[in-house]
Amino acid sequence: MSDWTDQDNPLHGTGIDTLAVRAGQSRSAEGEHSEALFLTSSYVFANAAEAAARFSGDEPGNVYSRYTNPTVRTLEKRIAAMEGVESAVATASGMAAILSTCVALLSSGDHIVCSRSVFGTTTVLFTKYLARFGVTTTFVNPTDFNAWENAFNENTKLVFVETPSNPLCDVIDLQRLADLSHSRGALFVVDNCFCTPALQKPADFGADLIVHSATKYIDGQGRCLGGLVAGPETLVDEVLGFIRSAGPTMSAFNAWVFLKGLETLRLRMDAHSANAQALAEWLQQHPAVEKVYYAGLKNHPGHTLAAKQQRGFGGVLSFVVKGGRSEAWQVIDATKFLSLTANLGDAKTTIVHPATTTHGRLSDEQKRDAGISENLIRVAVGLEDVNDIKADLARGLDAL
Repeated sequence: MSDWTDQDNPLHGTGIDTLAVRAGQSRSAEGEHSEALFLTSSYVFANAAEAAARFSGDEPGNVYSRYTNPTVRTLEKRIAAMEGVESAVATASGMAAILSTCVALLSSGDHIVCSRSVFGTTTVLFTKYLARFGVTTTFVNPTDFNAWENAFNENTKLVFVETPSNPLCDVIDLQRLADLSHSRGALFVVDNCFCTPALQKPADFGADLIVHSATKYIDGQGRCLGGLVAGPETLVDEVLGFIRSAGPTMSAFNAWVFLKGLETLRLRMDAHSANAQALAEWLQQHPAVEKVYYAGLKNHPGHTLAAKQQRGFGGVLSFVVKGGRSEAWQVIDATKFLSLTANLGDAKTTIVHPATTTHGRLSDEQKRDAGISENLIRVAVGLEDVNDIKADLARGLDAL
């Protein structure tokens, strides 16, 4: 097999669109143009010596699809190239990527400092499950740098953020937080789900590891679950070691779907961003809306920083309607074609009430700290005509 990234073309200086289409591709003796889909659980060895060498790691090659599969490996190489890092490993879901990172790199007694503005399930993972094994977490206001500084202790080993955050679009100064983390001896991990490498490369600002829910924009059409961890080979190998043993593995079929999604990633992210910008500006002028959270708005406190760190503002926004839960539900229920689902990153626009869905398992105090109010609505803006999206939201907003 010839490896496009390693042999035929150097990665350095290659554009993001080229990487999204070509990086990591290998071709078999059949000469296939599209990436091959390797639907096999195991691999046959030429002889016993080769089998022993493959299992020990002395010889490269495929062993078992729990941790080596050519289709999955193509995806891993492509994401690593797009993020501008050495290596990547794929997982069964975005949450599996976060879990695998933490289990592989943390021990009982270690401490995490985490933004309080993260996906609700990430908070549950840290507070309910990792805590059972002696890993503690301090949650801080993501935009209060003094809070970050004060949250560290002698056992802090990992710092975790989303930027922009889910669902309030808080923007975190990646370089500043990376410098702080490294000065305190902690790894800096960034969830890049909202931007993808098409809009933001956290490694350029000092991130040690980047995690993705490939389920979202990397797929782009709501078809498959998957996650990714990208960064230096030494750290990624530790995560791979856990995945090899525990098995939260991405399937070859899902990896193949994600590879197809990546081919249009930058084009889609630009279109999502344009639609979200137009919708945010429209919502900001609607009399039934109290506030809009979207970094593309010039009055957003993170606008200038987002413009520095990102090449676009992404497709997710949130807004607060006048009233409470009943008014928020009224707006959601009045829509006719927006999809009421917690997923995001889809070609179809999705709408959700975070307080009772994505962040529903948080305590009232955790919701309050994270800014998840009962009248908050999140919209992941899709690729439909933005005027149609506005009209669908107006059904409920105008009635308020």
